[in-house]
Amino acid sequence: MSKTILFVILQQYADWEASYISSAIAMLGNGQYNIKTVSLSKDYVQSIGGFKVLPDYDLLSVPEDYEALILIGGMTWRSQNTQQIKTLVNNCYKKSKVLGGICDASAFLGTAGVLNDVMHTSNDINDLKQWAGAAYTGESKYIYHQAVRDKNVITANGTAPMEFAKEILLALNVASEDKISEWYNFHKLGFYTAPMPKM
Repeated sequence: MSKTILFVILQQYADWEASYISSAIAMLGNGQYNIKTVSLSKDYVQSIGGFKVLPDYDLLSVPEDYEALILIGGMTWRSQNTQQIKTLVNNCYKKSKVLGGICDASAFLGTAGVLNDVMHTSNDINDLKQWAGAAYTGESKYIYHQAVRDKNVITANGTAPMEFAKEILLALNVASEDKISEWYNFHKLGFYTAPMPKM
């Protein structure tokens, strides 16, 4: 039976940050995972690139049983009604499930208080501190890397969709580390420069 991975997408979400992860899971995961989307309501959500998605769940209908909660970046994480997502984030964190956030969604994790005890990154430490305020006390654990995975928490800045995807694939054991590295190198380095697997 396949396990569920939840992607939280809001209006004006960054479609490319989600598509690398979901397509890699579909290609490498041998059907072990099922991708579902969550938003503030069940009304369609439009990406920055214009793709319209009808979410599988709103916040009231999210299933209890899932393997990972992935927050996709975008233009509306700072709107007031996104505060409702903090309960979902904190439940995921307390259950030690895989929890990821990229770009502004990584900073949102700071506002929920889940970055204080794990190594992490985001777009900018000063912005993270200002937005999260007293909820964020983890500055000493901030790392200036494209993507960081510590325990079950994965964070990335907005220029790192490939690195974010790789860390999520590794955290979920979607495939062997070698297969995940091959996938990453091929898409990151290109058809002619990526190291090809030995025959």
